[in-house]
Amino acid sequence: MKLPSPPVATEWNLLLAAVSPGSESIHLHRLGLLLEKPTCWDLLLRLADQHGVTSLLYQRLELLNGLVPAAMLASLRQAYERNIHKSLFLTRELIRILDCLSELNIDVIPYKGVVLSELYYGDIALRQSGDIDLFIHEQDVARIKGAVRDLGYTPRLFIPADAERDYIASGYECTFDSPAGKNLLELQWALQPRFYAVDFDMNGLFERSRNVTVAGRIVNTPSPEDLLLILSVHAAKHVWGRLIWLCDIAQIVQRENLNWAWARSQARELGIERILHVTLLLANRLLAADIPPAIESTAVADRAAQAFADEISVAVAAGVTYAEQQVSYFRLMMRLRERSLDRMRFLTRLTFTPGPGEWEAVPLPKSLFPLYRIVRLARLAARCVKA
Repeated sequence: MKLPSPPVATEWNLLLAAVSPGSESIHLHRLGLLLEKPTCWDLLLRLADQHGVTSLLYQRLELLNGLVPAAMLASLRQAYERNIHKSLFLTRELIRILDCLSELNIDVIPYKGVVLSELYYGDIALRQSGDIDLFIHEQDVARIKGAVRDLGYTPRLFIPADAERDYIASGYECTFDSPAGKNLLELQWALQPRFYAVDFDMNGLFERSRNVTVAGRIVNTPSPEDLLLILSVHAAKHVWGRLIWLCDIAQIVQRENLNWAWARSQARELGIERILHVTLLLANRLLAADIPPAIESTAVADRAAQAFADEISVAVAAGVTYAEQQVSYFRLMMRLRERSLDRMRFLTRLTFTPGPGEWEAVPLPKSLFPLYRIVRLARLAARCVKA
């Protein structure tokens, strides 16, 4: 991996200073020093947009308007105002969906998006939200699909009726479009696709959830400890490629008095302790976010996590991307697991769990569905040959 070139390093450091949590005075002083250097403002804007932190950047740079070109602030303000409108729209849609499902006595848990923004940033406009994410019970998938269809939402992926049970068993989400845009709603009955081998207890997630108020409405949301693990696993799945995911982690750790004994125990049970350590180490290295004393010594002593944090922090700064269907990506996901049993489960499930790609590639009648495992093996073999 290549380190970012010197011109990029200036803008990258500016961005990190602008979105880091903690003392306002310290970060403003650091920003003031960085702004004395020549800056490519267009590049800074592109980096902020790529990492989903444009609103956070605007919030900090607005306080230093004497050091920032007026045109730059105007561009940032336009982006910030667009995000306000998008967040208000998503909030309205979230409440509309929750009201509809509540009438049907269907329990759901919204997370990320505007809920995360209001709870942990104190403002729905400070976190850029692109869609509505709901955790649901597996048995409610069909009912919810019918309910949101009446609200104008249509599934992005067509799943044959014969395959829907297999899709629910092996998959984890269903995404929906609406007249207002694509991928606006995601229903998730599992944390990740089954082959990732992180078998999160979704019933426990619902039992531990808490009531909060968002835009004047009481909604259910994951406990802070659950949310920490959920967001860590989500960030790992995407190789921590966007700063906003680390900003979320930093906000939760900073604002909540977390039960670290439970969080560590749950991470160990799920086999994601290394993923949690890498997440906290990256938030510390890139955003200067403190690692709580209750887990600091364990994270620092995890040599494998330290090595991953070294590798990934360079990759994030350099804008390295990982194609999630490549063999190299799957190898990385296996390396992130600390237990050999989890690595074996990941490999086995990855190899033998068919999905929409197989169903679309070779249409088969229900009676021949077991043959999709062979189709899966053939498609994976083809990828390995290309790699």
